[in-house]
Amino acid sequence: MQQTCFHCGSDCGKSPIVYDEKNFCCHGCQTVYEIFSTNNLSCYYDLQSAPGAIPQEIEGKYDYLDHPDIIEKLVEFNDGIIQVINLYIPHMHCSSCIWILENLNQLQPEIKSSQVNFPKKTVRITFKTENLNLKEVVKLLSAIGYEPYISLSDYAEGKKQVDRSLIYKLGIAGFAFGNVMFLSFPEYFEVSEFWLEKYKYLFRGLMFAFSLPVVFYAAQEYFVSAYKGLRSKILNIDVPIALGILVLFIRSSAEIFTDTGTGFFDSLTGLVFFLLLGKFFQQKTYSFLSFERDYKSYFPIAVTKISKTQTGTKEENIQVYEIKEGDRLLIRNAELLPVDSILISGKGQIDYSFVTGESEPVTKVSGDKLFAGGKQLAGAIEVEAIKSVEQSYLTQLWSNDVFAKDREQGFVGITNAISKYFTWAVLSIALLATGYWLVADSSLAINVLTSVLIIACPCALALSTPFALGNMLRIFGRQKFYLKNASVIEKLARTDTLIFDKTGTITTNKKNRIAYEGMALSEEEESLLKNTLRSSNHPLSRALYNFLADQDIQILDDFEEITGKGMHAKKAENSIDVGSAKFVGNEAETEALATSVHVKTNDSYKGKYVFHNQYRDGIKELFKQLKEDYNLIILSGDNQGEKKYLQELLPQGTDMLFNQKPEDKLNYIKTLQLEGKKVIMVGDGLNDAGALAQSEVGISIAENVNVFSPACDAILEAGQFSKINAFIQASKQTVGIIKASFTLSFIYNVIGLYFAVTGQLSPIIAAILMPLSSISVLVFVTVLTNLKGRKLFKKHQDESRA
Repeated sequence: MQQTCFHCGSDCGKSPIVYDEKNFCCHGCQTVYEIFSTNNLSCYYDLQSAPGAIPQEIEGKYDYLDHPDIIEKLVEFNDGIIQVINLYIPHMHCSSCIWILENLNQLQPEIKSSQVNFPKKTVRITFKTENLNLKEVVKLLSAIGYEPYISLSDYAEGKKQVDRSLIYKLGIAGFAFGNVMFLSFPEYFEVSEFWLEKYKYLFRGLMFAFSLPVVFYAAQEYFVSAYKGLRSKILNIDVPIALGILVLFIRSSAEIFTDTGTGFFDSLTGLVFFLLLGKFFQQKTYSFLSFERDYKSYFPIAVTKISKTQTGTKEENIQVYEIKEGDRLLIRNAELLPVDSILISGKGQIDYSFVTGESEPVTKVSGDKLFAGGKQLAGAIEVEAIKSVEQSYLTQLWSNDVFAKDREQGFVGITNAISKYFTWAVLSIALLATGYWLVADSSLAINVLTSVLIIACPCALALSTPFALGNMLRIFGRQKFYLKNASVIEKLARTDTLIFDKTGTITTNKKNRIAYEGMALSEEEESLLKNTLRSSNHPLSRALYNFLADQDIQILDDFEEITGKGMHAKKAENSIDVGSAKFVGNEAETEALATSVHVKTNDSYKGKYVFHNQYRDGIKELFKQLKEDYNLIILSGDNQGEKKYLQELLPQGTDMLFNQKPEDKLNYIKTLQLEGKKVIMVGDGLNDAGALAQSEVGISIAENVNVFSPACDAILEAGQFSKINAFIQASKQTVGIIKASFTLSFIYNVIGLYFAVTGQLSPIIAAILMPLSSISVLVFVTVLTNLKGRKLFKKHQDESRA
């Protein structure tokens, strides 16, 4: 009896290594089993039998990873305390692999987290470097059978590993299909005597031989997926496909070996070929859509570039993808570092939780290296870029699983909601039809079973949603509305309540009229005020900073910004407080109704800057459109100074709440959600971070500030603010298109099932019709989303001109 290795499934030969009453083919597999058992990870083997690979000899193999220059090229992040590395794992192939790779911290406590990207076969590992280095991480992966593929040239040039297995499978299935069809010609044309009698067994044997790699290699993913689903007590969409392939193969093999017929090897190989062809078409088309979005969807975040001129220092806002190596940048309080850089001046307190999940700020001094994704927490700093921005890296950070919202777990997409019923329906129809034909005409039963399972293949159902959402994602990107992922479109379509922040959201800081009331500020005080404002990203701070006269740039000795209240700063012997009346301690002004920024220097109240807000163009028309379908709410941290004006500007019945602290906004949204409301929060990405994260969809308005925030689901360029209703309506219509594509797919299935159930449809015709129906559905959703998107935004432009 053949004995297989408990870990990897290989043949153990005549002398297996026996340990813990289990057989192993080598000491490497035994060692891996011991590691898992010692660390209470033996349930790895419960997910799939023999899921591991034979560990390779690794002694001395990774000595090159001791070299600092090589480490610097490979790692994404390295601050001397924590390193982040993204490794390609070719052997990753099943749920067991994912499970063990995401539990590396149980094998090595210094590993903080590991996140698997299964489609790309990569694992992103964050680890502490005090007691662990990159070489030891790689050796650990190799020791447990997951040796990473490391190529310095690939890392340096940014090349990606390409999985060509689908192309190989498609080639094998196509080759087999063509040859089986050729070998079936004598049967098709009923050639007798010489051909049929003399070569019948040879031809049938060859057809059987050609079917073996098709079933056991090209179609293996369908069997694996169906098996895993059944083990988890889930009927996924691959179950009917795998069942159809299996029934065809068993029936055809039985006919060959009993000499009762030629079987359906042409249908079998054709089915797998067309299934893989549909998958290849999907992969190529969706990759194109994703590439186009990645290429064009540069987030509308800006950073301040500092340049020297003959008259002094010039500051200008540039978009992040314009940053070049050597550029001097100003990073304000709470701003994100868009590129790897060197700290030139200022006190660095960098929060790398965006990258590593570690919230403890790291102190940096002049000359230290800073990494993209870090957030500055202690006033303004000047840095010099040592790389140009990589947009794909920013996208990766934005989608980091560290910031996955708990409510995502309760969100069920439209495809998942329907597909679980679809598989039950298909299997029921197939079994009932087969049962009928077994009684009525048993010779047709097998054809009916396979035809039903093939024609009802849920490929169109599975593909229409990602194609429709992906295409609309691309259309939104062209309109400067950038979504974190495609599911945000479905969420936008389900909402019923819109909440807007006031300052920096429905108002613009570019056109504010500002007046000063109070004691005159000395030149020294105004310089301190200007440099304090320079460190802040709040819309009022930015507006006031641009309003004040130019001053010499100074590095503050101390700076603190308290969200929703104000700022405190020091320079030499002088101190300043800037913010709300309550923050600076002027209780007499707390009831004033105008939007104001108050100033106190050296514990002496000086005065206030009064803002006369300028509201965004088209706001009246936008709110009028939105009021027809949504509950509208203004949720502002400012006082009620402009409530009367807003009541005249906005539709009747718009709720308005003022003097709301960040935690008040968050709690208000929670209350609405408990009442069953689905909320969109539109804010500035700074004081509204908690509210943006709590809402079903958080939209951050970008206007010459770095609003790249993990809290939001979408970023909208300020100039596109009046299109919010058009974006929401486009989202609703996209979901409508998906439902229409489901209806179209359902009609295909009903017509096809009629012919299949009545025995009028052969399996090979079903196999040809199945991908054609899928392709037609994909064309349907792509064309319709393009037309709807173009029509909606053209209509909006026409209304704006009118």
